[in-house]
Amino acid sequence: MRYNGIDIDFLVSLAQKAGDAIMEVYGRDFSVETKDDKSPLTEADKKSNEVILKGLKEAYPSIPLISEENKLIPYAERKDWKSFWLIDPLDGTKEFIKKNGEFTVNIALIEEGVPVVGIVYVPAQGKTYYGVKGEGSFKIESRGNKPEPILNKEHYSTKQKVTVVGSRSHLDENTMAFVEQLKAEGKDVEFSSSGSSIKFCMVAEGKADVYPRFAPTMEWDTGAAQAVVLYAGKNVLDRNTGQPLVYNKENLLNPYFIVE
Repeated sequence: MRYNGIDIDFLVSLAQKAGDAIMEVYGRDFSVETKDDKSPLTEADKKSNEVILKGLKEAYPSIPLISEENKLIPYAERKDWKSFWLIDPLDGTKEFIKKNGEFTVNIALIEEGVPVVGIVYVPAQGKTYYGVKGEGSFKIESRGNKPEPILNKEHYSTKQKVTVVGSRSHLDENTMAFVEQLKAEGKDVEFSSSGSSIKFCMVAEGKADVYPRFAPTMEWDTGAAQAVVLYAGKNVLDRNTGQPLVYNKENLLNPYFIVE
């Protein structure tokens, strides 16, 4: 499968290769640094970042990129980019440190502010999700398996029983208020928790109905998974405006949003 000359199989393989670098660190003792924003950083973040950047620069040298570990590109330089790679080499570092398996590798291609390709790989589970504009969204249950399409257009508002998925590390009062509002509407609500961009993929494939996120995230946290959601028939909407999240903003901080 290709998108405008981009080899999707290559991107899937690259995400899995980065995942292998992560799992090599996961299987042994490792140290944890603290970045300027107080978030954790491990050797696995760095190794995965190196694998992805090297692969993309060699294969597509003309496409610029933003990575969580390589993000300080002035807006004046990037504001006119028509397309770029948006990378989170290890989404869910806290989950990685806890060794609960709920972390991902995220690679997205953004065009004119919209995610048009997104790869989400779950190294500890061997699962791959990807979404491609014009092609749809797919899941590879384990490496070597063939991709299976995922399509899920049913909106949570039409359902009597609603599964809400939330963050394992960032559960907050606003999310609980969202759940209580659904209950007040007479819905039977079940709450599920997971780490990283896995939550988006749960909504995309129908294992959850809605994911409200009322805590800070950055563009690289959401770009790849938003593509999976979009091309599976769902949306990622700004909580205040009701419009889809857009990318390459001057401030790379996302607004609060709902995956639905």
